[in-house]
Amino acid sequence: MVNIKIEGISYQVEEGLTILEAAKKCGYEIPSLCAFNHGECSNGSCRVCLVEVVGARGLVASCVYPVNEGMEIIISSPKATEARRASVELLLSNHNINCQQCDKNGKCELLHVAGITGAREGRYQGAKTPTTYDQLTPAIIRDTSKCILCGRCVARCQNAHGMGILGFENRGFNTIVAPAENRSFLNSPCIQCGQCVSVCPTGALMEKSEIGRVDAAFKSGKHVVVQTAPAVRAALGEEFGMPVGTAVTGKMVAALKRLGFHKVYDTNFAADLTIMEEGIELLGRIQNGGKLPMITSCSPGWINYAEYNYGDLLDHLSSCKSPHQMQGAILKSYYAEKNGIDPKDIFVVSIMPCTAKKDEKERDQLQVNGLKDVDAVLTTRELAKMIKRAGILFTRLPDEEFDQDLMGEYTGAGVIFGVTGGVMEAALRTVYFVLTGKEHEAIKFEAVRGFEGVREASLDINGMTVNVAIAHGMKNAKVLLDEIRAGKSKYHFIEIMGCPGGCIAGGGQPIVRSCFLPYEDDDILDTYKEKRAKALYSEDERQQLRQSHKNTQVQKLYDEFLGEPNSHKAHELLHTTYQARVGFSD
Repeated sequence: MVNIKIEGISYQVEEGLTILEAAKKCGYEIPSLCAFNHGECSNGSCRVCLVEVVGARGLVASCVYPVNEGMEIIISSPKATEARRASVELLLSNHNINCQQCDKNGKCELLHVAGITGAREGRYQGAKTPTTYDQLTPAIIRDTSKCILCGRCVARCQNAHGMGILGFENRGFNTIVAPAENRSFLNSPCIQCGQCVSVCPTGALMEKSEIGRVDAAFKSGKHVVVQTAPAVRAALGEEFGMPVGTAVTGKMVAALKRLGFHKVYDTNFAADLTIMEEGIELLGRIQNGGKLPMITSCSPGWINYAEYNYGDLLDHLSSCKSPHQMQGAILKSYYAEKNGIDPKDIFVVSIMPCTAKKDEKERDQLQVNGLKDVDAVLTTRELAKMIKRAGILFTRLPDEEFDQDLMGEYTGAGVIFGVTGGVMEAALRTVYFVLTGKEHEAIKFEAVRGFEGVREASLDINGMTVNVAIAHGMKNAKVLLDEIRAGKSKYHFIEIMGCPGGCIAGGGQPIVRSCFLPYEDDDILDTYKEKRAKALYSEDERQQLRQSHKNTQVQKLYDEFLGEPNSHKAHELLHTTYQARVGFSD
């Protein structure tokens, strides 16, 4: 511990903290655009957090300046407050201030610090950096007119995936953040995961909204069916002021029904279906000498990464579509047949925690008879916008149930798909039953839970040792993939999730910032994944059925329509192919 003074008051703080961190622990919040945001920024670049240190030469950036014994810090001096205000005004002078139309309105950190520092719009006038507006991909929009060059997106792409898709292009006044040579995301090996979006403090990076497409489907008289991913229920409440990690399943369903969707289903049904297909596929590979290890295929960001960087390993991927694509295929076949609806008249909307799902639904391989499995993907944030637009008071809604016909049932195994290790655990629950003829006594497989970058476990199932591994974030996945490429992998089954933490921290989830969550603990940025994961594990434990093979509606689907897992019809509707992408390699 070291002794310091802030505004003349003595404190003891841990050695090694920055002034910004120490001040926070002592009850002061210095305006900032970089720290307390996953630790990813171009340190000291924005100059918004300037303070005075007695004896120092000039003002210092508190986000990078460490405390030391006897330090005296002055936050509120005229010199410091005027400098912070000027820093923000300079950022505003090169910023496209169209706040009313900006998707980040209400969660813009630049406006937040502008309000705190008293920054004045138009204080500095002059030319602005030339703008690039990239909206060519189905998933992400990049608008450099709103970029403040904080570098958070650059750091997140590198830290999560080791990829470096984004970087600083040009010099001086013409500097922008962009893929190499200011290419579109469409012409780069971007995996569309949206992690850059989740850390952007302004609207420079945002998901490409499809709310208008859903509105158009309603107007055209389509039979509009919505499905929700498991991770959405663990985060949607945050958009309405509820504590991080509050499970809002019932209120979410009630809101969707009031928005006018003809049917409201849970993607967890298709998660159970995925386990039936993927589990049997795994057993077939193990027992028949197939390609091992088999790798899960539920994360479209991970699929994009594999096609760009590991085209030689694509036969290791499960051929199963992701759950929401499976559900879309079943809606436009089994559901359509049962209800006497022309599949062309069904419009499937997926509410997902993921921007890469927007890209995924456009794949040519994910069409049956010329029809897309899924027609529109809305992020958790987009759903919140629709609810607010409709004037629905979310927190006052009653808890209601998903529609129960045909595909309304789901098990706890389907729920945990939303967290890293969840797909693996769900699969093991069913694989154990298929191999032993009895249920795993504990139901839970604790060995595959947690947030370590790479986890592994060995399980003895009926005399067979099954070696498994889990990775989340492509930097961690690369470790396992390089082992496979080198012929050194010992695993039978590997789960890979594109986003660190899994879908609970997907690029389409609510933005977690301490400055917009005044009633949360200071450590919220370190604990929000755990809180969202706990919401899913708790719902799993509340379910009467917790193994995918016990889902009676899935059983009925096989009996009446698909035949059996991995049947010819199942492959036609529920499986897909992958293709190495030319031009980008490891």
